[in-house]
Amino acid sequence: MEQAAEKRSDKTIITVLGKDTVGIIAKVCTYLSEKNINVLDISQTIVQGYFHMMMIVEMNDSEVSFSNCSKELDKIGEAIGVSIKCQKEEIFEKMHRI
Repeated sequence: MEQAAEKRSDKTIITVLGKDTVGIIAKVCTYLSEKNINVLDISQTIVQGYFHMMMIVEMNDSEVSFSNCSKELDKIGEAIGVSIKCQKEEIFEKMHRI
């Protein structure tokens, strides 16, 4: 049973929403890279000047806790004028089950 827990990845859903500006993806991805957080999947769209990005990241090898990552990304979002939210994958899945 311990082996199954060890193999379970620590995936997080990151969403970014706000008025489109230059450098949003760069700032978020630079932070993730600096914290050794691996981007598994990414999708972004711009609709009538509003930016939306959803990322699935893996935090297994990260040097930052989920809580601190969430707080630090929130501060980055405030600095660049977007909302950045983090949610653990298992919580996200449970909230969106039909």
